[in-house]
Amino acid sequence: MSDELLQLDLCEAARLLRRREISPTDLVQASLASIRRHDAVLKSFITVFEEQAIEVAKAASIMLDAGHDLGPLHGIPIALKDNIALSGYRTTAGSKILADWVPARDATVTAKLRSAGAVFVGKTNMHEYAWGGTSANPHYGFVRNPWDTERFPAGSSGGSGVAVAARFCFGAMGTDTGGSIRLPSAVNGIVGIRPTYGRVSNYGIVPLAWSMDTAGPMARTVADCALMFGVVAGHDAADAASAGQPCSDYMAGLRTGVRHLRVGIIPGYFFEHLQQAVYEAAQEALRVFTSLGAQIVEIDMEHIDGNISAQLTIEAAEPSAYHQRNLRERPGDYGDDVRTLLETGELLLATQYIQAQRYRALLRAAFLDAFQKVDVFICPSLPFTATKVGATTVAIENGIEEDMLSAIMQFTGIASLTGLPSLNVPCGFDQDGLPVGMQIIGKPFDEATLFRVGHAYQGATTFHRRTPQLVQVG
Repeated sequence: MSDELLQLDLCEAARLLRRREISPTDLVQASLASIRRHDAVLKSFITVFEEQAIEVAKAASIMLDAGHDLGPLHGIPIALKDNIALSGYRTTAGSKILADWVPARDATVTAKLRSAGAVFVGKTNMHEYAWGGTSANPHYGFVRNPWDTERFPAGSSGGSGVAVAARFCFGAMGTDTGGSIRLPSAVNGIVGIRPTYGRVSNYGIVPLAWSMDTAGPMARTVADCALMFGVVAGHDAADAASAGQPCSDYMAGLRTGVRHLRVGIIPGYFFEHLQQAVYEAAQEALRVFTSLGAQIVEIDMEHIDGNISAQLTIEAAEPSAYHQRNLRERPGDYGDDVRTLLETGELLLATQYIQAQRYRALLRAAFLDAFQKVDVFICPSLPFTATKVGATTVAIENGIEEDMLSAIMQFTGIASLTGLPSLNVPCGFDQDGLPVGMQIIGKPFDEATLFRVGHAYQGATTFHRRTPQLVQVG
């Protein structure tokens, strides 16, 4: 029975809760039992709240029985990436330096999820300080992909991606600077959204690069992701970068479809330098959208090739400024890869950072202009499927190995630099049964359209319904 419960989508579980066909205690106990059975291998959690989660679930059950419903997530097991503050519980950011930090206040997204009735089952593992794309954490263990435990889960929100894909929880929060929600969503076969910069509060979240940091939900379906997004989105006076634009009802237009929707592609960039399985999955996704009535529009983007360089420059400089003191006083407490990246960021010239920001403004203006001709853009989320755990290079074409960090940001850096919203949706599997993901990139503060497009695609495909076979311990 518990395994059957964990196969439910978040929206399905919420409906059954309100019909009293299942209880919050049933869901939470099922989640915790699965974590106990399988997470010793996957290492998706840093901290699991066994006793606390059961007590909260019992209280949630009593409240529902008394007719008191906190909101759309009432009684639903949810996980938090461990750089998101949870009052009274340690928040490590995947680091040794913050191993004993216990925040006194919730992050804004934590408070919103709690107010909507979420039951937190744990804090998820991640790339140290979110500065990396593999979730190979030297302090809390290398996170492993549930589709193949010899493969990586991407990052930095790797633990959140694995926890959702492995059915340990019904949704999880991640953070995304250069792709850290979309990348693990892609290689773990789930849905995840990077919101418009400023749409979701960053208050109470350990920063990586201030001018690109965002937070968003990761879930099994587009509808589940939209439901969670409606809870966490909105202005927050505690976050100086928080935007004041009003939010939409993100569930209301899900079934509108995509007939006459204009889907933008950039042929010379979006479909170049890909593993064959990724290329084929992306092309098939375009055919699905065409069959649903969408129109494919080719767009020329003259300066798009510079995005990886600009992304790495900004994402190196800003973290190095944040970590400057600890890097001098406690260098040995960083993992080797993160310490190297932070030291590299210190070597950048101010002129390089300024030029990267100038390019960023140019690229954003080009996309905003292009959105007069298209409604969304579609491209792969990353050019390859999950590589071996611990690998620092990847072969994409002709067996040539190249640097993992640069390759992994080939497509995700576009939304990161421009501040645009981007949704990852599963769109296929490679010859080894590993998931492929696509990005749907939209106009500023138009996440509702992304959810509509993604939901239409999932209505015509079944990739999101596949489940990994987990390794059981003991």
